Amino acid sequence: MAALVALTVDAARSGDLTTIEHALAEGVPVGTTSPRGDSLLMLAAYHGQLSTVHLLLSRGADPEQVDARGQTPLGVAAFKGLINVAETLVAGGASVDAASADGRTPLMMAAAFNQTEMVEWLLDIGASPEARDGNGLTALDVARAMGAADAVDALIRDAHDTLA
Repeated sequence: MAALVALTVDAARSGDLTTIEHALAEGVPVGTTSPRGDSLLMLAAYHGQLSTVHLLLSRGADPEQVDARGQTPLGVAAFKGLINVAETLVAGGASVDAASADGRTPLMMAAAFNQTEMVEWLLDIGASPEARDGNGLTALDVARAMGAADAVDALIRDAHDTLA
């Protein structure tokens, strides 16, 4: 079974749906993790494997399952700017404000890495710009600290639009 799990982990990274389907049919749990603690869904999300994300969610993968570092699949999609993957995760039940172990939300992750389109999309679907991480920082604070000027602008525009 260990060899099949290893193949399934590689298949999640590469988007090999046939191998994943076979492995799940043979009893590999959909929540299986790699030796580093990454779920199949996390690996698929990180590598932008949209069809694999769809498949795993349809088979009951937990969109909130954190990796060994306490990160969520949506947080990973957010920092990489993978809106299509993020949309699929949210449609599959991922909470838009689910925080990682350090309290960082997907909005904070997108802001930190200057993923402006992702920041705007997350705000549009209701992500909280007021949420604070474990250090008391908001997405705007994080963006400023990281020098993510475009994300800073998007967050300020959103705050202005909300007040108007």
